[in-house]
Amino acid sequence: MTVEEVRSNFPILNQKVYGKDLVYLDNAATMHRPVSVVQKWEDCCFLTNSNIHRAVHHLADLATEEFESARVCVQNFLNASQKEEIIFTAGATASINLVAFSFGEAFIQEEDEVIVTEAEHHSNIIPWQMMCQRKKAHLLVWKVDDFGRLALEDLNKLITPKTKILAMTHVSNVLGLVNDIDGAAKICHSHGVKILVDGAQGIVHQIVDVKKSDVDFYAFSGHKIFAATGVGVLYGKKELLDLMPPYMGGGEMIGTVKFTGSTYAEVPYKFEAGTQNLAGVPTLKPALELALNLREPEIVAYHEEVKKYLYETLMDDKRIRLLGIPEKLANKIALFSFVVEGVHHEDLALILDKMGVAVRSGQVCAEPLMDRMGVTGILRASLAMYNTMEEAQYFIKSLNRAIDMLL
Repeated sequence: MTVEEVRSNFPILNQKVYGKDLVYLDNAATMHRPVSVVQKWEDCCFLTNSNIHRAVHHLADLATEEFESARVCVQNFLNASQKEEIIFTAGATASINLVAFSFGEAFIQEEDEVIVTEAEHHSNIIPWQMMCQRKKAHLLVWKVDDFGRLALEDLNKLITPKTKILAMTHVSNVLGLVNDIDGAAKICHSHGVKILVDGAQGIVHQIVDVKKSDVDFYAFSGHKIFAATGVGVLYGKKELLDLMPPYMGGGEMIGTVKFTGSTYAEVPYKFEAGTQNLAGVPTLKPALELALNLREPEIVAYHEEVKKYLYETLMDDKRIRLLGIPEKLANKIALFSFVVEGVHHEDLALILDKMGVAVRSGQVCAEPLMDRMGVTGILRASLAMYNTMEEAQYFIKSLNRAIDMLL
């Protein structure tokens, strides 16, 4: 496919904003949905809408098949060993909260330690803080250097016999740097420590192979990779999931229910209480199919060219301080967070919006990292495979105009 053919799948990109062609550079917040995903959602609403697993009638069978085939699709996409290792949630945040609670209940004792990195989204900090407070455990921080990088040797020094789990991002939503989750998993396992990876940004920009990386948990949101909102995935090694108690109670997650006590279903169902997202979960199938198609060499090469242009242009501008400097460009996705000396990031975002350019401004749910980098907020431009070189060039032109207006 060419980038124009890719864009033809996304009608929303054809609209105008304030009379200007829309240039959507807020993909790290949410990516747009292609026609195939919307059609799948509509089909599930109009043709197969019924509660899954429970009834024996025809529509229930169709709905169950749609739902469970999505589980197999995700299993294959992640190269998981078995479909039972795939749990559906409301999003990456819900997936991380599930692990923080259930892993904490099963494995964390008073005075134990949990490690998070300094580059985490709030969703991979707060659930662990809550668990540590509940269990009287300690939260330790694996710090980044001035470039935003994590050094594996620092992790090795940080782990103690009390450490139970490391929770780290695959790709920071601020820095755009790709972290070495394979190396981190190897170090963790050499100490008997488990590892959870927040894959919200990594899932669409990296090839994720949970067997190869050997991570214990991997979490991501469907809306970051073209699927519907309100859909999340948690991959977990089955031997760990079997030992973890349910996160929520209700229908579907039970074996038997008595007033004297209840038993729970096998994984993954013991973690999927209540009526699930019947129309949303099946959209993962066309979404992941598109994601696989976007790995074609021509598409990847074009995207890398756009990324290189933006990186070099922003780095060369002395007015701009870019956060997240990789050792080599291959270790950074097309996500650029920066500050302009003497200019407020929100003012820049508002002016860019009037020029048709959608970017993100603020702390982007990463306040501890903002403190580490000595900034109160940033402007973030994040690209998807449907963004063009012309859009990148227009963004730079518009950014220069906005800076000139404000300085």
